[in-house]
Amino acid sequence: MNLADPIDEAIALVPSRVAIIVDEDEITFAALGMSARATANEIEVMARAAGCRDVSIADRDAAGRVHEATGLEPLGEEILAGDGEPPPHLKVSDDDICVVLFTSGTTGVPKPVPFSHAILGGRIKAFAPAPDPSAPTLVSISCVPFHHVAGLVGVFVGLAGGNTVVLQRRFDAGAWLALVERHRVQRVFLVPTMLQRIIDHPDVAKADLRSVQLITYGAAPATPELIVRARGLFPGAAFVQVFGQTETLGGVVALGPEDEDAAKRGSVGKPMAGVEVRVVDPATGVDVADGEVGEFWARAPHTATPGWIRSGDLVRRDAEGYIYVAGRMSDVINRGGEKIDPAEVEAVLWAHKDVADVAVA
Repeated sequence: MNLADPIDEAIALVPSRVAIIVDEDEITFAALGMSARATANEIEVMARAAGCRDVSIADRDAAGRVHEATGLEPLGEEILAGDGEPPPHLKVSDDDICVVLFTSGTTGVPKPVPFSHAILGGRIKAFAPAPDPSAPTLVSISCVPFHHVAGLVGVFVGLAGGNTVVLQRRFDAGAWLALVERHRVQRVFLVPTMLQRIIDHPDVAKADLRSVQLITYGAAPATPELIVRARGLFPGAAFVQVFGQTETLGGVVALGPEDEDAAKRGSVGKPMAGVEVRVVDPATGVDVADGEVGEFWARAPHTATPGWIRSGDLVRRDAEGYIYVAGRMSDVINRGGEKIDPAEVEAVLWAHKDVADVAVA
């Protein structure tokens, strides 16, 4: 499976809607998700990288940029409502591309990462239990963009489980608090920055958040101090940290409620079921000893390509198998021959009571 396979990709820049293909045997296009705030230049670069050709779907805010970048006249959001005649279908197999995501671009231009129907479907089934008509419906909230792996998988997992998903078009801490209270939301995924803004929002003290049962967080480092504060705000919720990347279709390592020992704070957890992990000297390809820093490698059935995925993340693993992130290989600062890890400096600054957020580069 690769982007040279004979199937078109369709640009989708529709932040407030979810398009679902319910026919398991036929589909017309693979979805190429982009940020609804992408500039015309960014759209052009990503569309060219992914080989997108014929179709785009965009809301009114993005339509002009899509046309400028590609020359295409985007279909409007009404196409997602099913109005009009359906397009002719194209037979595809499990190995054909279903969706194309982009890396975050931490080391340059975002790279297209294609996933097949089999891989995405298998990932969703692994997380979503079969719907039980006799069980009460769970309510989750999605405030992460759909072109990110967490947003895409999170929404589909909720729907595949027969549950309700509340969509927030663009994250705002005050609006998020109101939505959680109004819809009695039980399950949440948040980036640590979002969690910080929720905790610091002036309305948080009066918000009724007792419905929240599970908070999953990831996509960026979270300090132990932040999670301690969050637990005080959501005393009835279990906290799960996930660690992964676009190429692994989300988390491959998790730190669950059973790992709340203070000694494990700062860890991102242990490998999930079915995931193999190595910590490798990037210069030699040889595994390092427990406690030493190396590059994080992962292998799992749901990765974008078979074999080991080299993450570019620097981690260490303790004797019990817990993983601790030490930084990014591309972030290491070389000053006078001395290697300085920005993450270590950030951790020291973050510990100060008067520092709300920090970035070292």
